Amino acid sequence: MPATSQPNRRRRSRTYRLLVATASIATVGALAAALPSTASAGEKGKSGKDSRYQDVQLLSFNDLHGNLEPPTGSSGRVTHLNEDGTTTTVDAGGVEYLATHLRQAREGNKYSITAAGGDMVGASPLISGLFHDEPTIEALNKLDLDVTSVGNHEFDEGARELARLQNGGCHPTEGCYTGEGFAGADFPYLAANVLDEKTGKPILKPYWVWKKKDVKIGFIGVTLEATPNIVSADGVKGLTFKDEVETINKYAKVLQKQGVKSIVALIHEGGFPASSAYNYDCDSPGAGDGVSGPIVDIAKNITPQVDALVTGHTHNAYACTIPDPAGNPRTVTSAASFGRLYTDTTLTYDRRTGDIARTAVKSANHVVTRDVAKAPDMTELISKWNTLAAPIGNRAIGYISADIPSTGTESPLGDLIADAQFTYGKQLDPETDLALMNPGGIRAPLTYAAKGDEGDGVVTYAEGFTVQPFANTVNLQDFTGAQLVQVLKEQVTGANEAAPKILQISSGLTYTLDLTKTGADRVVTDSIRLDGAPIDLTATYRVATNSFLAGGGDGFTTLGEGGNDLVGADDLTALEQYLLANSSPTSPIAPPAADRITIVR
Repeated sequence: MPATSQPNRRRRSRTYRLLVATASIATVGALAAALPSTASAGEKGKSGKDSRYQDVQLLSFNDLHGNLEPPTGSSGRVTHLNEDGTTTTVDAGGVEYLATHLRQAREGNKYSITAAGGDMVGASPLISGLFHDEPTIEALNKLDLDVTSVGNHEFDEGARELARLQNGGCHPTEGCYTGEGFAGADFPYLAANVLDEKTGKPILKPYWVWKKKDVKIGFIGVTLEATPNIVSADGVKGLTFKDEVETINKYAKVLQKQGVKSIVALIHEGGFPASSAYNYDCDSPGAGDGVSGPIVDIAKNITPQVDALVTGHTHNAYACTIPDPAGNPRTVTSAASFGRLYTDTTLTYDRRTGDIARTAVKSANHVVTRDVAKAPDMTELISKWNTLAAPIGNRAIGYISADIPSTGTESPLGDLIADAQFTYGKQLDPETDLALMNPGGIRAPLTYAAKGDEGDGVVTYAEGFTVQPFANTVNLQDFTGAQLVQVLKEQVTGANEAAPKILQISSGLTYTLDLTKTGADRVVTDSIRLDGAPIDLTATYRVATNSFLAGGGDGFTTLGEGGNDLVGADDLTALEQYLLANSSPTSPIAPPAADRITIVR
């Protein structure tokens, strides 16, 4: 059963004071307003008793994805919007710095909670992924995380493995990595809308209550209902994912009946702000401003009993207000991804009503800058796991002449990976015609600058693992030309119409993507060519994809209908073989031109 827990429920020691200096960059949040005039929050009245109002600090982040070390390239930077309208980038992230920032933020705040919005693990760099994310759970324990929702990536290895991360125990096949064993998470994972098909009950706690003295705040955690569409079938086998709004509203009533009237929803679903700058004011009026995407409709329909929403999944940064069903503004936040930001939200608790004084809520995103002292306990943790990973991770698997970015509608790294899978596919079957790669499976760029002592331009196995951490196999399937055209149209229709997922394509396949049009018309059918020839709708084409796409993942249902299946090795092996065959220290591989898709805007 869900538990009402004390904040000091576990054996740990918080480090509140670090003798370091910082210059945090922050964005003033959406609901900054004066406190109710009857009292100042947290002050004692003449009688010596606590006053009516108490400020509660809510620190939050999301989508860490096991990034214990500072992420590299664009994944390790955030964009700052300057007063004159120009932008600058700031290096950010790394749990050694995140720990310092969070500990400094807690100083002087006796009522402080730290919560997360899911995807703490999964798609992780080698230092965590190689050990089934036990290192990240250990780091989160040291960060004094109080509670998190599950995200879709918490299901990458299935519900049983998620339960092990929560409860502890050695890996069922690989055993214990250290003599200390694995104790599991000190914090609860919340999965209110993830049900066991057999029992119809949540697989983990649906909610959790933080309590200090007479202050109580409830947390409800959900992941996006569409999780089965973006996780491998094995990962969600035996599970049902329910509607986010219905689930949150259901448990808000449960909490209210228990006397918990202050409620925060942790939702692993998000939005798209009009600006990529973390300090963009998404409450500013005007056409094209604000935040869009799935979280908007969700927020507008969640009961007014919920006082704030901590979101994630889209890897964007925002601190906005979206009206609740009663028309009142309610704060909605997201702290980008990879530990580059954290959000500091002030919830003013009204002791008389037991609720949050909504007009007093304020929120701001802060950059996890790298100009502060590293947290020694995190440095020690990273060193321990890097020592174990080094024999595997430090091996060179290729050489590059410059950064190979992973961003853009068509990215240079996307082309490289598609070419690698095409080449590997032809080794399995010389009749292979092309390869398709999902953009969400590319988790980081390849950077030219050396990360360790391997030298500039060297791609290590650890770096390759960070790019493709899912251990998907390379699969070959047969499709008709008509099916292949349909696959390309599924990039911009159906589940992908609102937020297109543009497949990365191997050399020889070209077409025009007209973004001025709508729906399936955005893929210009007559422009599709393979080695210069139009697609024959009745011919058979042999297509290489990863196993996730081959199962119809990311809304590509047609890719789940292929025939004559052949399963090969994992996708990282294909990338490694391609890099080793096509690069050397004296002849590194150059970034592909990313010119296979002609984009009309």
